[in-house]
Amino acid sequence: MKKKVLEQTREAEENMADNKEPDTKPAVDRAQLKALLSWYEKNKRSLPWRDAPTPYHVYVSEIMLQQTRVEAVKSYYLRFLTELPDLKALAAVQEDRLLKLWEGLGYYTRARNLKKTAELVVRDHGGELPREVSELKKLPGIGDYTAGAISSIAYKQAEVAIDGNALRVFARLRGDERNIAEDKTKQAVRKELKEALVYAGLSPERYSIFNQAVMDLGATICLPTGRPDCENCPLKRTCIAHKEAREQEFPVKTPLKKRRIEKRTVFVVLSGNRILLRKRPETGLLAGMYEFPNVLGHLSEKELEARFGKEEMQLLRLPSARHIFSHVEWEMEGYLVKPSSGAEIHGISGLLGEKDLDDREVWAAFEELSGKYSVPKAFKLYTQIALDLLAPSPEAL
Repeated sequence: MKKKVLEQTREAEENMADNKEPDTKPAVDRAQLKALLSWYEKNKRSLPWRDAPTPYHVYVSEIMLQQTRVEAVKSYYLRFLTELPDLKALAAVQEDRLLKLWEGLGYYTRARNLKKTAELVVRDHGGELPREVSELKKLPGIGDYTAGAISSIAYKQAEVAIDGNALRVFARLRGDERNIAEDKTKQAVRKELKEALVYAGLSPERYSIFNQAVMDLGATICLPTGRPDCENCPLKRTCIAHKEAREQEFPVKTPLKKRRIEKRTVFVVLSGNRILLRKRPETGLLAGMYEFPNVLGHLSEKELEARFGKEEMQLLRLPSARHIFSHVEWEMEGYLVKPSSGAEIHGISGLLGEKDLDDREVWAAFEELSGKYSVPKAFKLYTQIALDLLAPSPEAL
C-alpha cells in the first residue's frame, strides 16, 4: 500500500513541474503540496474503509464520520458492512434493524438517509452510486463534502472534499479571516483550492491522496482544540498563523448558540422479566426510536406521590444522567418502577398524564432490549441498568 502511495505521490509531483504559478498567490502552492503529499506518504492512518475504497465503503464511512470520532466509527463500520455489505442489502433492511445497527452513533437521520439513498440508487442508478458530484448531491443526506469525498476517493475524479478539517487547515495556513461558518466562505475555499490544484498540475486521480492528506493533517496535527502540533506539521514554515503565533485565532467561526437545558424524569419500569419501552414519534428528535417512559421536568416527591402513590408500585431512585445534543441538553433524573409483591404493571402512560401513547408501548425482554429495539445513547445509563435487571442469572445459563 505504501509503495502505491509513493508512486502516486511522485507522479503528482512530476505533474506540478509543468504548470505555471497563477498571478495571485494560490490557496496551496507547489512546495506546500509537495510537502503535504510527502508527509502523508509516511504518516497516513490505517483505517478499515481505506483498505478497499469502493464507492459504497467510502459513502458509508463518510456518513458515519459526520459528527463522530474516527475511533468510535471503526467498530460500527465493520459491523455495519458485515450485515449490510452493499447498497442492495441496505435498501432492503428493515428500519428498526437499521436503527439498531446505528444505535450509539447518534444523529439517526443519517441512517435513514443512507437507506433512502440506497433505495434510490438501486431503483434509478442500477445499484451504483453516481460518480459526478452534481449527481451525488441530488441524493438524500449527501452534500458538497461527502460528494467530493466519494467522487475523488472512490472514482478518482478531480474533486476536493472540504470539511471542517480542511477549512481549519487552510484558514491557519493562509491566515484567512473569513468566517468558515458561512456557506459563501466554504464555496470560495472550494473554488480556490480546485484552481490551485489545477495550477499545481495535480492529476485527477491524485485528488484522492490530497483530500485524505488534508483529512489526516487536520485530525492528527492541525487540531481544533488545544494547541496544534505545529512542530510536526509539514506546512509549518509557510503557515501564516504559526509564523504570527496566532494558531488559536483561526479559523474564524460564528460562536454556536447556547444550548437550552431540558429537565426530564425517566422511568425504568420493570414487570416480571420485561422492561417497558415506548416508541417516539416518527418526526422530530430521535424520531421513531425507542425510549424509556419520561416526562418533561424533574418531578418532586409530592408529584410522584400524586401519580404513583395509590398504585401497587414501588419507586426507587436511580442515578442522574446528562446527555448533550447539538441544540439541547437533557438533565435526567431516573426512577426504577416495579410492582408491589404479586402485582403486575400494564403501562404507565396514563399515570404520566399522557394520552394515546399506549399503542406505542412495548414490553422488552433481555434479548429484545439488547438485540432488537434501538434505544438512543441519551438513555445509555438507564439502558445498562435495565439490561442488568433483565440479565439471566448464572444458574439459568
